[in-house]
Amino acid sequence: MAVNLKELSCKPEGLTGGHRLCAGCGAPIAIRQVLLAADKPVIVTNATGCLEVATTIFPYTAWAVPFIHSAFENSAATASGLEAAYRSLRRQGKYSDEVYFLALGGDGGTYDIGLQALSGALERGHNFVYVCYDNQAYMNTGIQRSSATPFGADTTTTPCGSARPGKTQRRKDLTQICAAHGIPYAAQTTIANWRDVVKCAEKAFKAEGPALLNILAPCPRGWRYESDETVNMARLSRDTCVWPCYEIENGIVSISYKPKEKKPVKDWFAAQARFRHMLRPDNAALLEEAQAEVDMKWAQLQTLEAVAKAGTEAAAAE
Repeated sequence: MAVNLKELSCKPEGLTGGHRLCAGCGAPIAIRQVLLAADKPVIVTNATGCLEVATTIFPYTAWAVPFIHSAFENSAATASGLEAAYRSLRRQGKYSDEVYFLALGGDGGTYDIGLQALSGALERGHNFVYVCYDNQAYMNTGIQRSSATPFGADTTTTPCGSARPGKTQRRKDLTQICAAHGIPYAAQTTIANWRDVVKCAEKAFKAEGPALLNILAPCPRGWRYESDETVNMARLSRDTCVWPCYEIENGIVSISYKPKEKKPVKDWFAAQARFRHMLRPDNAALLEEAQAEVDMKWAQLQTLEAVAKAGTEAAAAE
């Protein structure tokens, strides 16, 4: 599916400038890329979080599309109700226009507090797209750890020190959890791959049923790097395979980005002050552990892709 930059640049923005998100924030980049893929009107629901708070400061709004502020935990539930009401109106012949429904949430409002509402909406089969702009912590309320926070990260609730080296648990795999619901489409990508984001969003909007886009959106404040390095940080996430980019379409896994030369995890750690302690000589074992986990996950993903490809080829040969 080709993405035409010239055509995209002529489309009106669904999320405009003038918002109050931090300089270098990855969230608005992710959402603007997703909205560019929509070829029909979009209604947005947004869980409480950085994106909602900084784009809708009363009496102003940065949204040029219909927008509903949901509570922290129920963006998916709000989108479910909208989609169900829309289907009812169409069945009754009271409404004929085609509309997309887009639910938004950060990792705190998706991986954690909103997971129940999201799981229910996916299981019921509501026709909507859920986007998690994943900045790997509760950034809006003070950089507390979430279940999306990586192993070893220094946050305000998992500080590194003599007692422990930052967060001691592994990151939850939201993409695989959602795909396990049997939904028609799920993708994991990042803002450095803008063509991939738009391509995946196009597929998600056109999927017949619920779709998930899990988009890594780096946060300079929480990750502690210079604000002009956001896109480079996203590139580094994919090149180290800390954040592999792939899609699961009707159960078929395909990797959308394979680095020519896979970089070591220490490069990812060195670029962010939240991982600075992981590079100390006394934490060498933890660094090896983090690298081993990334290598294992990447190998598993490649195996899933190979199995899917073999199955597709076998089916075609029959």
